[in-house]
Amino acid sequence: MTKPLQDIVIIDLTHVLAGPFCSNTLGDMGAKVIKVERPVLGDDTRQFLPFFEGESAYFAALNAGKKSIALDLRAPADRDIFERLLDRADVVLENYRPGVMERLGYGWEDLKKIHPRLIYGVVSGFGHTGPEAGKPAYDLVAQARGGVMAITGEEGGNPVRVGASIGDIIAGMYLTQGVLAALVQRDREGYGAKVDISMLDAQIPIQEHALALASTTGVSPVPTGARHPSITPFSTYRAADGFFVIAAGNDALFVKMCNAIGRPELATDERFVTNATRTANVAVLKRKIEVATLEQPRDHWIEVLEAAGVPTGKLQNMGEVMQDPQVLARHMVVPVKPRPGGGPKFMASGNPIKLSTMEEITVREPVSKLDGDRAEVLAWLEAAKGETAR
Repeated sequence: MTKPLQDIVIIDLTHVLAGPFCSNTLGDMGAKVIKVERPVLGDDTRQFLPFFEGESAYFAALNAGKKSIALDLRAPADRDIFERLLDRADVVLENYRPGVMERLGYGWEDLKKIHPRLIYGVVSGFGHTGPEAGKPAYDLVAQARGGVMAITGEEGGNPVRVGASIGDIIAGMYLTQGVLAALVQRDREGYGAKVDISMLDAQIPIQEHALALASTTGVSPVPTGARHPSITPFSTYRAADGFFVIAAGNDALFVKMCNAIGRPELATDERFVTNATRTANVAVLKRKIEVATLEQPRDHWIEVLEAAGVPTGKLQNMGEVMQDPQVLARHMVVPVKPRPGGGPKFMASGNPIKLSTMEEITVREPVSKLDGDRAEVLAWLEAAKGETAR
């Protein structure tokens, strides 16, 4: 079995989250990822908590298996190495503020003249065009500016950031899609492309309901807590021992849910017979559902509802997720090999992209120390001498 990107070389200058998330995904599909880091400090996340045996578990989660070389792109000797890497590269990824790579002489307009087949992938807070292209941003800024924080949390409460860093992660996903599309186009047309991803841009398409509501009614949605703003019942509910979720997304599922919890009369109550009326009476319906669900523990209701075909699940923390039999069966939590000679035994996420033609990832390759693969990378470049540049 082969990996679809096994002949693709990624030169990854990105740091922190959005860019490394992209190169991690491309690496999972077989690409060779060479991580170019700053001398001395490296990627910022090498200093991020939590630490395990003196090293960052955060960094390990995103960068296991990548080869590390430290280069100062202002130093002539390191620029020479970088330009030799460019000769071998299919893709360059960077997430500096707009203008940084251009000042170094390695912006898209410079590189495409020398490497016409190169894919140049860039992710930034606001993109490379528009009046705010040069502004810096982090995940929090993207979530705030993009509208996500305006619909997250409880109604009437303070604004809440989504717990996962979706400002970065969604941008990293779109960067991955753009790079893959550009590679397909290159195979067909023979030339590379610049892929310009903005963290702010990436927040807009993931809010399909908010966009539809604001554009058709002129009223922007407000936070609705755990529930879906236009599907009911679709929220968290209390059982005798904690929270679980019910997602009865249509009328037929609602009838099944009512029968399963022993409250069949709710299905014929005029306040609840359609999704529209259920949503209009969401608070009273929740109280009536919880009168029943508070009588038994979560496991009871999950068993009963699943038997009836109603989507449900318990509310789990990450410790519970890491022990979930379905998660483990799909190899979504995997060990990271320690480095030869010793190193921390990290855990990381598996690969959620399951291809029938690709062997499952059940263990990740080691986490490189900063500049730990310099000799290997230089030997690889030396071995490639005489080959036609990409």
